[in-house]
Amino acid sequence: MGEEIRGATPEGAGRSRHRQARLVFVRGGGTTVLSRQVVPYPFHITRPFRMYPECPDIATLYLQSASGGLYRADRLGLDITAKAGSRAHVTTQSATVVHDTGAYAARQDTRLAVASGASLALHPDPMILFPGAALDLDTRIVVGRDASVIVSEGFASHDPSGMGRPFARIALSLRVDAEDGRILVNERSTLDGASLAGPASPLGTYAAYGSMAILGGRDGHPDIAALQEAADATGCLCGASPLPNGAGLAVRVLAPSGGALSAGMDGVFAVAFAALFGVVPARRRK
Repeated sequence: MGEEIRGATPEGAGRSRHRQARLVFVRGGGTTVLSRQVVPYPFHITRPFRMYPECPDIATLYLQSASGGLYRADRLGLDITAKAGSRAHVTTQSATVVHDTGAYAARQDTRLAVASGASLALHPDPMILFPGAALDLDTRIVVGRDASVIVSEGFASHDPSGMGRPFARIALSLRVDAEDGRILVNERSTLDGASLAGPASPLGTYAAYGSMAILGGRDGHPDIAALQEAADATGCLCGASPLPNGAGLAVRVLAPSGGALSAGMDGVFAVAFAALFGVVPARRRK
């Protein structure tokens, strides 16, 4: 059985899910294996795939949802630990829909611990925010010395009725700590759906947004120009800059639609993955 996230459901929120998944990757037998998994509903995972004959130590895992998305007052957590020497790529099978949450936002907490000498790439598909959706995304990462990490997130607004109704809001937070407890990166932002849909939108004419943190990399960070060119090729706008304290690179991507964002983020991810993992990412079957 899965473990519940601690914290009471707000009064009046009705039924909601407080669930937490845990994955632990270790190196063994010349490859990366999943040594522990706690995967309660609505989480589901595939077996680890070996998609790189030239790099058999890389494990690729699909994280899936069995519930049709996030709903009001949901609080879902994902903890991933990558032990020393392991190399793992975790992705999703499709975009996650966030439904109208009313007065009780949904929340998704991601906790990553990547040991020295380990490599972890977490590259999910963008979130799709339906009208009235409010979502809090909180990501915290602990990186060891000589660890390599790629973490991405993104969102697009979508009204199934075609009336252009906006989502409520999205709050994004990212914190990166060194193993010795030093805070390397700490950033927060909140975006209001009505403002993004209006003529004075901070995204301008773009309708979707994505970000990526590229941390560590023993052989150096990916080339910023190459990241930008990968996004440009899909009709997206990309900017990249160094993170504080020498932590790595921050990448931001603006796209005209959710589909374009997915393509743009995949292009940027391919450049980052090749730089940190030493191999071009295999095409994901979805």
